Amino acid sequence: MLKFLLIIPALAGVCLMASAPHYPSRTEDNNVWLVTEGEITVDKTVHDFGNVKQDAGKLDAVFTITNNSQAPIVLTNVVPSCGCTAATYTKEPIEPGKQGHVVATFDPRNRPGPIDKTVAINTSGNPERIVVRIKGMVE
Repeated sequence: MLKFLLIIPALAGVCLMASAPHYPSRTEDNNVWLVTEGEITVDKTVHDFGNVKQDAGKLDAVFTITNNSQAPIVLTNVVPSCGCTAATYTKEPIEPGKQGHVVATFDPRNRPGPIDKTVAINTSGNPERIVVRIKGMVE
């Protein structure tokens, strides 16, 4: 009976790990995420604005998405993590070997302190979701 009680949680853990979605790997500095597998790659997944003033105006971070597959892919939806960040993105299909862009725009007015926001990029390819990040410090 004891063996049975130990085997069930172990099997459940293996099943959960096998069904977990692929997440990009983290580099040694713990700040840069690289999408290393799949049909779609992104040139960077972290954009650091550094130190900025509140009156600097809106800040843009451009992320370049490359289609490495044999078929067109579409950026189906792009969702910023909060209302202080807006995002625009390539709406037309991205042909094989071509690139599209996601532009995350952060407004630092009246937002002193650290910037740490994410933008989820949903795609019709693999991976189906890429999360990019903007960071910095508003003085």
